[in-house]
Parts: sequence; C-alpha cells; structure tokens
Amino acid sequence: MIAGTLLGLIGMIIISVNAGAQEKLTRQEKKEVQKAQALYNYHILDSLLMTKRFVLEANYLRDKYGNQVNVSNGINFVRVEGDKGVLQTGANSGFGSNGLGGDTAEGNVDNWKITKDFKNLNFTVDFHILSNIGNFDIFMTVNADNVANATISGNGPGKLTWSGYLNTLDHSTVFKGQNSY
Repeated sequence: MIAGTLLGLIGMIIISVNAGAQEKLTRQEKKEVQKAQALYNYHILDSLLMTKRFVLEANYLRDKYGNQVNVSNGINFVRVEGDKGVLQTGANSGFGSNGLGGDTAEGNVDNWKITKDFKNLNFTVDFHILSNIGNFDIFMTVNADNVANATISGNGPGKLTWSGYLNTLDHSTVFKGQNSY
C-alpha cells in the first residue's frame, strides 16, 4: 500500500516535471524531487537487501590506514546469494591464488543482521562469511544514493574496505576467479 502510494507520488512528480520542462524548477521543487527519488531508492534497496541477492561492485579498496586504490569493479566485489557469499580482490596482473591477482573466499553467510535508518535513509548490514580460507566479518553501509561500503576483517589484524555500488545478481558483470585455498 505504501509502495503503491509512493510510486504514484513519484510518478506525479515526474509527470509534472516533464510537463513543465520549459519552466525552471524552484530550489524547493528540486529538493522535493530529490527527496522523493531518495525515498524510492531506499525502498528498492530495502527489497534488494532483504532478498539477500546482491553484489557490491567495488571501485575502490581502502586499508585500515585510509590508503585507497582504484580497482576494477568486475573482479573486486562482495556477493551475497541467499546463504552463500563470495569476497574477492583482484588486479589486472593475473597473479595471485585466484588467477586474478588476488584472493577469492567463498562460503556460507551466517549471522545476517540488517538495521534500517528511515530518518537518514540508509542501512547497515552485518554478517559473516565462513569460508575454507578463514572466517570474515563484514560490516556494510548503504545509503539511498546506492553508495555502499563494506569493511571486512578476518583472521588477521588488518581490515579492508570495499567501496562502490550495489547491483542485482542479474545485472552484475563480476567475474569470479578460482577459490583460494
């Protein structure tokens, strides 16, 4: 019911914006359109996270000291597919235990917990991936603009953060390398 009303409201805003395309929107109207779009995105992301069928395609990796490096989002990702999960890093060099210049950990997703912040239109997701190369704790934040950050800590003292965007499994273009052993 709420989703139908929300979609109707967004539709009316878009129609009114398109109908008056020659007229400039006021600052207040622009804010209202942005707010409606953010609310719509929030509900879409809520559905995506609740189904546990998504991929965080990383554009950047950041270490615990804040050093950041640009990466290929096709081979650097966090994938959740129901009760299965994959963490993968890679580089264009092709060297590494996964054949893509990095590591791939595939395993079971456990301790899934989502916290929704409707006021700020964001989510936090906390879960574990239990794989053959270790157990990993993942703490992910996603905002209504679909900007996602997942901080992963494992068996060692370091942490690594994947930064990018969420995508559905059907629309993702990631390539999974060999599992690391």
